[in-house]
Amino acid sequence: MKYNVAVLTLLFPAFAVASAQVSSHKPTVFTGAPLPPAATQVQKPAQKPVARVNGALLTNADLVREEYAIFPYARQHDGIPKEFEKQIHDGALKMIIFEELVYQEALHRKITVSNARMQRAEADFRKQFSNPDEFKAFLQNDFNGSRQLLQEKIRRSLLIEALLKMEVETKSLVSPAEVRASYEKNPARFHHPETYTFQTISVLPPDKATAEQLGEGRKRIDSALRQAKATNSSEEFGLLAEKVSDDDYRVVMGQHKPVAVGELTPQVVNALRSMRPGEVSDVIQIDQAFTIVRLQQHAAEGQTSFEQVKPQLTKELEQNRKEQLRMALDQKLRQNAQVEVM
Repeated sequence: MKYNVAVLTLLFPAFAVASAQVSSHKPTVFTGAPLPPAATQVQKPAQKPVARVNGALLTNADLVREEYAIFPYARQHDGIPKEFEKQIHDGALKMIIFEELVYQEALHRKITVSNARMQRAEADFRKQFSNPDEFKAFLQNDFNGSRQLLQEKIRRSLLIEALLKMEVETKSLVSPAEVRASYEKNPARFHHPETYTFQTISVLPPDKATAEQLGEGRKRIDSALRQAKATNSSEEFGLLAEKVSDDDYRVVMGQHKPVAVGELTPQVVNALRSMRPGEVSDVIQIDQAFTIVRLQQHAAEGQTSFEQVKPQLTKELEQNRKEQLRMALDQKLRQNAQVEVM
């Protein structure tokens, strides 16, 4: 059985660890995800110290759990791929040290967790188990059957979360005025070129095609054109593309994402400019290739409005501020801390 610590888990982005910075990552009950079945039932690592933080020992069990939180796909790959091992190891080690520093700071500030909050957290945690026996087996495996040890881990996680909320989450909020100012200071970023969204059916004769091969290609595209003109929807055109097209877009029903005019050949642009959404072009020949396009949408060049970008821009600004606040907190807590990596 694979267990996610649903109470407080936000996965540490797998590729963010390469920067060796404290990234957005909510604390978990186990300073990371629980160990996978292979590790807990067969190869559970010994409690070997990997770091000491102001006298508190962090073990390789903590480290492995954090590594699996960073790279949850390890469960499908029977471990972490070798090419990612070092960056994930380094990121996981940095994270468990950071969380221990935050936990110690929460204790120093005498932050408390109410009994009601503890009860809710434990109840939420237990919901992931399908029956009491599963929970009992997990408790025995990870905490030697001690519910008190589990509760201590949950309380630790909640204390970390509480301090991060005060020092990071709350302070990362941005005002509407700040979002507006960012939009107005970066007009080029929100400028979009003229684009077309369309589907294609293509016949692609081989390189250095003979006259006979080109003739065969022309027959195929003419046949495809008659069928394409008879379609009444993007789905019908797409099904035909899957069946007869040679280009790679056939696997997505001939669908192209919005493409800037500057990225299209003049022949295709000329055809698209004379079309209305839903119309199918005649055959367009580009060198030795033959193509048919179905226009879906035309977007004129212009500026994306503030209202359109506001939600995503707000999220982005707050995320950037969170990263800055987390790194600043990490540096502050390390200033007078004794951290030893073993």
